[in-house]
Amino acid sequence: MEVFMNFGFLKGKDFLTLRDFSAQEILSLLDLAAELKQAKRDGVQIENFRGKNIALIFEKTSTRTRCSFEVAAHDLGISTTYLADGSQIGKKESIADTARVLCRMFDGIEYRGYGQEIVEELARHSTVPVWNGLTNEYHPTQMLADMLTVREKFGAFKKLKLVYFGDARYNIGNSLCIVCAKLGLDLVLCTNKKYFPSEKLLADCKPWCEQSGGSISLEENVEKAASGADIIYTDVWVSMGESDEVWAERIADLKPYQVTKKIMALAKPSAIFMHDLPSFHDLNTEIGKEINKKFGITEMEVTNEVFESAQSVVFDEAENRMHTIKAVMVATL
Repeated sequence: MEVFMNFGFLKGKDFLTLRDFSAQEILSLLDLAAELKQAKRDGVQIENFRGKNIALIFEKTSTRTRCSFEVAAHDLGISTTYLADGSQIGKKESIADTARVLCRMFDGIEYRGYGQEIVEELARHSTVPVWNGLTNEYHPTQMLADMLTVREKFGAFKKLKLVYFGDARYNIGNSLCIVCAKLGLDLVLCTNKKYFPSEKLLADCKPWCEQSGGSISLEENVEKAASGADIIYTDVWVSMGESDEVWAERIADLKPYQVTKKIMALAKPSAIFMHDLPSFHDLNTEIGKEINKKFGITEMEVTNEVFESAQSVVFDEAENRMHTIKAVMVATL
């Protein structure tokens, strides 16, 4: 039963970064995701993809990305093969050779791992769509989930003020710049200036802002940034595997940018709190306990009070990872 207006409208296209997609294509993916979300709630079965197979390459572990791809695929009748420690990618077998092997067996390939150059090389040598589940530089599937959540809460994007607190140099900061520039949001990146995004990225985003009416600004003052915000967003300060020295530096530099009830009070009463997860908002994880023991803090990028508040939409975002990833598969396969 085919009920989707934009079924296959990006057939064969890779999903590597939102740089590669127009604003209209992003909006069409969000429309498709919303339709798929409603179809799942209504119990509509989609049979069009039965018999297809996809490979899921995970060099970095995950809860949301893996579960989203697997559940979305199973809903569509697609079989999945999970490749983690058992894969030879980049070890005994080159990335190019891996791509050429997998595309003979699978209809799509997901990659979650390290440098953007890896997923780009997979795509260059693959004859089937390659999807970026996360790299150091970009997290496009997270952006689709975030924007679906924003649209569900506010109905539109134009001129919404989204304020991001934390390290803005990597995948979430970079990807927010791109998606906000293309969809017309006013993005404020609030952090210590050593954690601002690259000048090149900001220059690349300028024409998209001019076209959409959006804006990107950099700010170190927390009160000025948060004032009148519609959306407050943050992310973890440190990636797993970093040294104690890096943790100590980031905690010292970014503690003033922790999202607290005070920051939320500066935003609009209708403001929402967003986080891509996982979050260090309490001591209920091994890492949280370890950081508390070493550095004496009980919360990091967001307080538990904000994380658990009525303004928090973090689990809506998590659910929407699955619906938007499903949309990417339906659009490109």
